[in-house]
Amino acid sequence: MKKKVIILIALCCLFIQAAQSDTLSITDLRTEQLTNPLGLDTPQPRFSWRLQSGQRNVMQTTYRLLVASSPELLSKNRADVWDSGEVRSDASIWISYQGPSLQPNERYYWKVQVTTGTGESAWSEPAFWGMGLMGETRWKGRWIGMDRPMPWDSETMYSRLSARYVRKEFKLSKAIKEATLHISGLGVYECLINGERVGDLVLAPAPTDYRKTILYNTYDVTSLLQAENAMGVTLGNGRFYTMRQNYKPYKIPTFGYPKLRLNLIVEYADGSKETIATNTSWKLTTEGPIRSNNEYDGEEYDARKELGDWTQTGYDDKGWMQAQRVSIPSGTLRAQMMPGM
Repeated sequence: MKKKVIILIALCCLFIQAAQSDTLSITDLRTEQLTNPLGLDTPQPRFSWRLQSGQRNVMQTTYRLLVASSPELLSKNRADVWDSGEVRSDASIWISYQGPSLQPNERYYWKVQVTTGTGESAWSEPAFWGMGLMGETRWKGRWIGMDRPMPWDSETMYSRLSARYVRKEFKLSKAIKEATLHISGLGVYECLINGERVGDLVLAPAPTDYRKTILYNTYDVTSLLQAENAMGVTLGNGRFYTMRQNYKPYKIPTFGYPKLRLNLIVEYADGSKETIATNTSWKLTTEGPIRSNNEYDGEEYDARKELGDWTQTGYDDKGWMQAQRVSIPSGTLRAQMMPGM
């Protein structure tokens, strides 16, 4: 009896192994080598994927790629944006989008199917990407901040500059379908909506030669919004307003005071859109707990000056000043099309 049980178990294992060896799947779908990225600024994104099989020497011979404007259409194999058709190729990296022009701030959904020497695969799981604003002319609002130090700051070779805190309250009157935040806070920023932190990046955006390029980040913030909202952004110096700027200035340049530009684009369920942008109606203070911050000396934090629930609605900001329209950075504003920290 025991021998029969052992033989039966062995046969089951063989059947399972044989079934697994026949499976062919498509995994690791990427757009511009990023997984489900938001804020792409390239007009022709490139796609990549990997084949996974239990057999050896499985080679792709053709692929077909579908791009749709919604996950519902994609699930029905309705490619209302682009259908590559069957392409005879073993390539599975850097496949360029060849459809009609992509629209700023829109999201697109895609999947791929391949054939190999062993047959045709099932469709991959869907992936998506979101476009950025694709150019300065599509941004609304202004760069805001304050282009001067406060009396307690020090613009000497031992530079000290306190953080700027910027906030805005706003109401949304209709049911929200989708909300996307495009934000650049120089030198570095941390953003909160209704007390909840936006994203998980630190020291964002990535540093650049600010004379040539300014980067912005894009986030899906749909789940953070409600009827009445408050948004708060802390602006640190990063490498924009640099540390010890009078020490070896040829080596460590400074580019200006911390500043902010953002567009929060809300798409409602009825198809209409609204943009909340930075302008001089926002409030600003430098009387917060971060009294100095730079990469050489770290951060000086005074807990006695904590601002309380300043990123929540109903906060009393009467003592705050109006944010000022500030100088425009000389670099071109572009999406950060790389993983952040």
